[in-house]
Parts: sequence; C-alpha cells; structure tokens
Amino acid sequence: MVIKETGPSDVGRTQPPASPGFGRLPSLTGLRIVAALLVFATHILWYTPLVSGDTGKELRDTFSLSGSYGVGFFFILSGFVLTWTARSNDTAPSFWRRRLVKIGPMYLVTFGLAALYVLWADRPTRTVDWLASLTMQQSWFSDIRTSSAVNGVSWSLSCEFFFYLAFPALLPVLRRVREEWLWPAVAAVLGLIVAMFFIATYVVTDQPRLNAFAVHGDLSFTQVWFVYFFPPVRALEFVLGILLARIVAAGRWPRIGLLPAFAIAVAGYVISLYEPYLAGTAGLACVWTAPLIAAAAVADRRGTPSVFRRPTMVFLGEISFAFYLVHWIVIMSFTEWIGPTRTFSPLTGALLIPVLLAVILVCSFILYRCVETPLVRRFGRHRPAANQVTAGPPAGSGAALPSTAHRREHSQNRRP
Repeated sequence: MVIKETGPSDVGRTQPPASPGFGRLPSLTGLRIVAALLVFATHILWYTPLVSGDTGKELRDTFSLSGSYGVGFFFILSGFVLTWTARSNDTAPSFWRRRLVKIGPMYLVTFGLAALYVLWADRPTRTVDWLASLTMQQSWFSDIRTSSAVNGVSWSLSCEFFFYLAFPALLPVLRRVREEWLWPAVAAVLGLIVAMFFIATYVVTDQPRLNAFAVHGDLSFTQVWFVYFFPPVRALEFVLGILLARIVAAGRWPRIGLLPAFAIAVAGYVISLYEPYLAGTAGLACVWTAPLIAAAAVADRRGTPSVFRRPTMVFLGEISFAFYLVHWIVIMSFTEWIGPTRTFSPLTGALLIPVLLAVILVCSFILYRCVETPLVRRFGRHRPAANQVTAGPPAGSGAALPSTAHRREHSQNRRP
C-alpha cells in the first residue's frame, strides 16, 4: 500500500509530480561512472609519470580539479538518492544497517589492500593514521597525513559515514519544508556554501603554507581541509541533494533538458578552474552538477531518452563504488613499481593509461561481484517495521514514489 500525501497547491509546478512507473533512476547510476572517471583522471595525471612534458602539464592543469568535482557530485547525489528512496516506515537502525552493509565490507577489503601497498612502499604512517582510516574518521583530522592516510581516496567515505548518521534526523526536518519554500531553502544552503568559502579564506589560519595538490604556497592545509575534507561543511552538498529530490518529486524542477544540464556541469567545471582554489575545489564549484542530477532523474521519471541509461553505462555505474576505492591503490602501486622518476614516450604513456584503466575495471568487477553484491543481497534489504504501511515520496511532495524504490537504493547510491 502506498500513501499519497496531500501537499500544498500546484502553484509554481513546472512538471507533473512524481508518479509510479519509472521508480528506478538508472541515469543516475550511469552518471556515477562519469564522476568516478573524473577522479581517475586527476590521479592518473598527478600521481604517475605517464604523461610528461608540456602536454602532461597542460593536462594536469586541465584536470587538476576534476577529482574534487566528481566527489562533490557524489555528495549531492547521495542526498538525492537517499531521499528519493526513503520510506516512512523505515527506522534509523534499519537504515544504518543497510548503509553499513553497503559500504563497510568493500571499505574494509580495500583498506586491507591499501595497507599492503603502504607497507610495501614503506610510506610513513602513524598509529593515529591507521586507526582513523580503519574507523572512517580520517576527515575529522586537519592533518594531511591523517586525512589522506592509507587509501588516499577513502576520506570521502568518512564524510558519507557522517551523512548517514545524520540522515534519519535531517530528513524529517527537511520534509517539513513546504513546497513553496523549497527553492528558498536551496538558496539558503547555497548561501551557507558561499559563507564556508569566505570563512576558509578570511577566518581559518593560512599558516603553515601548503605546497601540495594544485596549491602553490598561498594557502594552508587547514583552509583546504575546512572546505574540502571537513564533514559538516561537505554535508551542505548532501542537504542540497535532499532538497533537490524533494523539488523533483514535487514537479517543481524547471524544464531543463539533460543536454543543457550536462553543458551547465561542463561550464561549471571550466569556471572552477579560474576561481580561487578554495572555491574551485569544493562545494561552491560542485553545485554546478546539481542540474545534471535533477535533469537525469526527470528524464528517467518521464522515460525520455538518456545516454546514461544505456546498459553499459548502468553496469559501469554499478561497479563505480568499487572502482573509486580501488583505483588509487592500483595507480599508486604502479607508480611505486616503475619508480616515480621513470619517463615514457608520449605513445607508450598513452597506451599504458587504458591498460591501467582496464586493470582497475577488472578489479572493480571482481570486488563488486564477490564482496558488494552477495552481502547487500543477504543483509542489505529493507525490512518494514511491524504494523506499518508503506509510504512513497519525500513527504510534502504531493506525490507518491514507486513502492519498489527502496530495492534500488543500493544500485543508485554508491560512494565515493
């Protein structure tokens, strides 16, 4: 049984409210691999000597922020999908169990693989670094050695862990926002994201200066950490995703097609390259991906054409969580094996990149099939509470989402 809640008037709606039919959002799954490849592009160019010379410099400059852009996309997507698939008869313990089953085993397996690499490469790693990384708490430390310890990309799971803990408390509050106040609420969140940039720039200490990433001694790591790693600040993008889901479900998203939304996301990235680093590397830049998420969801809901819904894209999106967690390990192990000073001809380097990508994809598929899928099927199902009926959409949307939505939660919400 699906309960359809009565919402405010239809004034301001630009599309019909969500209705049963396209319960899955396969385009969002397909988009996940695009975001994961953006992260891959940054790391393959910055952490391997495969592309050298002027060409390598230009490519590193071009893709210096693509990884952070992809991570921000994941944070917004997480809030969107969890809200879209949320059910009124769910409980916090049940939600936390499903999320832990979803990310925990894969995280621990890749933590073990990364630990082997760290020991083999003899990378300096302190006890606090090991413990913070093992427990998914590394993003709370404003120390570059801790926040990037062991598996260098797993810090984002520390943020996601915080989002999941907060979601059962956040969603009921945001569900109380009336439809006509959803866009003002989005504006308020965007204002807070802008405020975080100004706080990091003018309030957070700029000492000691950092020479890493694409920062050249004009910022401190504490400033970068505040806008990029600090979970409460990144949670603003998660909240933006929650509000975005409610807007789409309420039929209040403007008629922006998938192609224009994709163009907005590309343009937003180009703009981020010319912004101050603290703006271009975190939430202030990543909000440009929000229209793409909403447009893809609308395309799936209405059944309009979407290249991201094609089976190959959806499959790659399915394995993108494993891809994200394992790609850094493969890249860094390759660099350690050949030596960081090794150089290659342009042709050899260009051929080795797809070879490494293929290796990562094979590893991702194995992890997806052997770790993620069986455990999610066994322990990650939604179990309705006794004597409760099923409700559909984000409350207050004025529309019901398909009753099968929760079954797709695991395939559409993998983490960066």
